[in-house]
Amino acid sequence: MSIEKGTLYVVATPIGNLTDLSPRARDVLASVDVIAAEDTRHTRGLLSHFGIERPLVSLHEHNERRVLDDLVSRLRAGESVAQVSDAGTPLVSDPGFHLVRAAQEADIRVVPVPGPSAVLAALAAAGVPTDRFVFEGFLPSKEGARRKRLQELAAEPRTLVFFEAPHRIAETLADQAAIFGADREAAMARELTKTFETIRRAPLAELAAWVSEDANQRRGELVLVVHGAPAAEGELDAEALRVLKLLAAELPPRQAAALAAEITGKKKNLLYKALLSLSDETKRGGRGDAEDAEKT
Repeated sequence: MSIEKGTLYVVATPIGNLTDLSPRARDVLASVDVIAAEDTRHTRGLLSHFGIERPLVSLHEHNERRVLDDLVSRLRAGESVAQVSDAGTPLVSDPGFHLVRAAQEADIRVVPVPGPSAVLAALAAAGVPTDRFVFEGFLPSKEGARRKRLQELAAEPRTLVFFEAPHRIAETLADQAAIFGADREAAMARELTKTFETIRRAPLAELAAWVSEDANQRRGELVLVVHGAPAAEGELDAEALRVLKLLAAELPPRQAAALAAEITGKKKNLLYKALLSLSDETKRGGRGDAEDAEKT
């Protein structure tokens, strides 16, 4: 493939299984002038596996700001640079944000080369709703700060995705069960795409007990996918409202509410009231627009 000079390529690399490296990513890594790597030793091993030899420079959280000027200067001079992390898609709980931003501010083209992602792989296999989700990365390592952050997320209705370290996974699951509720559904994905890949979905309390009792589950790379908070009594979740709006666009209000109740399992009266409220808001918005038009 043709590599553009003076371009920064953000390249996703395997999270475990080396055959997940895309042909495009392989071509880019084999063709750029230099590769900026989170850990040059790790990346050199990946390149060696594919018979690739390219110059490497170190780019990690402790030196990123120091090496920015040199990398941007090389890009301005017409060199092509590939940015990689140790595994997966760069910048997702990894360093690299400052380089991308500096390149953009210098009018240097930034090209993503998509591929493996532990976040998306875990979501795809978790069996937990994926239409709306929030990625929280790693929780604070100290117990007090971790529990405080979980308290802040307890009412979040979207699916939550976390990375966690093996030596903290048992404590994190116990905290989540205590704060989110023992019955809140979650999935733990361990060692994704690797030999000992394990994915289990269960209530948080059950996951916490399983991990506490089995030391093997406290090893390797871990992703937690936690179901969002259920709608409070008397409230409709986003999916119920979506179904209601779609039906209301084609059917009379009472019929739309009745059919939405059958589809979602929500109470018909609650759905009908929500529909009337939506209708009132639309009318008020229309009157506001008309009043604004008259004023102008």
